[in-house]
Amino acid sequence: MWSCNMAIRYPMLSRHVQRLGRERNFHWNLAQSLLQNGQPLQCIKRTRHDSWAFYLYTNSQDSFGWRLPLCWNWQLPTFVQNCSIHLCAAKMKSEEDEPSLKRKKSSGDEDITCSPGELLNTSSSNKAPSSPQHKEESRKKSRAGLLKRHWEYFCQQSKKMKTVEEEAQVNQDNKDSGEKFDFTVMSYNILSQDLLEDNSHLYKHCQHHLLTWNYRFPNILAEIKKLNADVLCLQEVQEDQYGTQIKPSLEALGYHCEYKMRTGRKPDGCATCFKTSKFSLVSSSPVEFFRRNIPLLDRDNVGLVLLLQPRFYCKTGATICVANTHLLYNPRRGDIKLTQLAMILAEIANLAIREDGRFCPLVFCGDFNSVPHSPLYNFLTEGKLNYEGLAIGKVSGQEQSPRGNRILTIPIWPQSLGISQDCMYEEQEKQLGKEREKKEIKEKSSKNSEEIIIEADRLPTDLHHNFKLSSVYSHYLPESGIPEVTTCHSRSSVTVDYIFYSASKDGRTDESGAGHVFDGGLNMLGRLSLVTEQDLWAVNGLPNNINSSDHLPLLAKFQLEE
Repeated sequence: MWSCNMAIRYPMLSRHVQRLGRERNFHWNLAQSLLQNGQPLQCIKRTRHDSWAFYLYTNSQDSFGWRLPLCWNWQLPTFVQNCSIHLCAAKMKSEEDEPSLKRKKSSGDEDITCSPGELLNTSSSNKAPSSPQHKEESRKKSRAGLLKRHWEYFCQQSKKMKTVEEEAQVNQDNKDSGEKFDFTVMSYNILSQDLLEDNSHLYKHCQHHLLTWNYRFPNILAEIKKLNADVLCLQEVQEDQYGTQIKPSLEALGYHCEYKMRTGRKPDGCATCFKTSKFSLVSSSPVEFFRRNIPLLDRDNVGLVLLLQPRFYCKTGATICVANTHLLYNPRRGDIKLTQLAMILAEIANLAIREDGRFCPLVFCGDFNSVPHSPLYNFLTEGKLNYEGLAIGKVSGQEQSPRGNRILTIPIWPQSLGISQDCMYEEQEKQLGKEREKKEIKEKSSKNSEEIIIEADRLPTDLHHNFKLSSVYSHYLPESGIPEVTTCHSRSSVTVDYIFYSASKDGRTDESGAGHVFDGGLNMLGRLSLVTEQDLWAVNGLPNNINSSDHLPLLAKFQLEE
């Protein structure tokens, strides 16, 4: 049991060694559940090296425990790289109960991920080749998880979204693009492996082998490669997997990657990546929501704000701000969510402001852990919120139980945070106020509607921000009104992921997802459609054999107009 407690007894050990203890617990619990449904696990499996490997064995009394090799070397790097838990084949009641298994080729070092069918055969040396019938069944099983998603493009004449078969057809209604700059943005919560294992109760509907990282990562990478977005905003990106697999794989596809890990013990964070053939990096600003001296801000969520400059664009100095975040999940802590949102909006305002006092175009992506048309969502799209009498459990629209009925305090966050009711840094707001006085601005004209407005007279419960954003998605199917969903697991199917953008006047649509806009310089050309809860359960929910996260990727195409 030493490995179970080593993270507690030795907190100074590396994060990878601490994660090893969690992996041991996960596989130990898995082995116990399997033993309840079948015969005890038998046989011992050796690794390439003899340094610190766990073996599950059975003795003559059919009890089991953990055995160390007789010869092993104490070397921390080797310990981290080679420590593993090997589960041998067992007779199970069904394929769904079978564990994932990795085995070594007898003549090499390459890992092979076994299928559930292979697990039933305890002899790996004399396998018969797969029959044509077996291959056809595998093909059918592969197609079973395929979701039907299509491209929808925005028709300038009708101001409506229309369905097309291919992304290339998105431009058919925008032929006279001239010198305008087109680009695509994806937002995708890829599901941290540690969070998956810590919350295994959410994935009871999944076969075990579909939940292993060795199975999931190739699917995630293939989806990213297929959709081929110019900008990626990824959430729940695990630090160790980012450094060894995710970042190198994306760099090989032509992306430059920026990463911000969470500040607490959860080793995941946000990654924003862009194609170097389309953009150059002007600045990158990570945002930490944790504040040691503010009790309200005791959570470790983060954000990332990038300023990108388009390549080969006629207007010199044009920039686009791309923000990426993952807000707190807890449905009953809307006070924390609003404060986290105010903090990243303040950083956006600090980074995206131009010399003329206006903001550059903005794309704001992430997992906001809030449902459509909740107070938090409306605050983003309308630019204002009066929270007087609002219960903290109602802010995100997720909480359905009587809990979370405590009313938001006034003010929500303390003055020591240094962020105003306009969701700007107070020092920046004071400076802008002085500049406004010097210019003697006396009226607010429509042509300058995107200029920063600071109102002196405001109720203490009024929140405001200067980005009246539009959502790429309308959140309901236009024909039936059935809700779209972006995430699905054993307990919930809902929309919590969004791509918001500052829409140009010509980019307005008549749909509910694109109202309340100002001239923000971006025209949405198209989007990849979403699906309903029924569609997802038709392919056994998420994750499944093709879609390897519990979230769907969101994708939109924009055109820069200045």
